Amino acid sequence: MTQETTASRRNFLKLASVSAPAAAVALASGTVAEAGPAEPDLTSDKMQDTAHTRAYYESARF
Repeated sequence: MTQETTASRRNFLKLASVSAPAAAVALASGTVAEAGPAEPDLTSDKMQDTAHTRAYYESARF
């Protein structure tokens, strides 16, 4: 292993150890607001964030 790889892993672990508790506190305090689906744009050919696509993603989780 190179010193750069080791330093990169160390920095990742430092960040992970700080950010995970912060996310847990944010969820527990209820400060994280969930965004709702957007209104569909019927002129677009791209996949859109709608209630239907969110329901599909929820059902596809495993």
